[in-house]
Amino acid sequence: MYATYHLSSAEEVNNEILDAIKATFKSKPITIIVEDDEDNDFLEAEMKTELDNRLAEPTTEYITATASIDQLNSIYGI
Repeated sequence: MYATYHLSSAEEVNNEILDAIKATFKSKPITIIVEDDEDNDFLEAEMKTELDNRLAEPTTEYITATASIDQLNSIYGI
């Protein structure tokens, strides 16, 4: 089981949230992960460049998904 809490800022962390977590999970072991939401929806510059390069490829060089998977299998043994 999991629960997600979205907060506008770290200032919103309070005892009510901790009490809700305790009530939900009781004595079960839990893991708490805190991540910054600012960068989660953006591509890195390197990723954008790679996507732009692929979009610029001539469509005559496209291969099917099956052919692509076959190539990956032959190279990486997936």
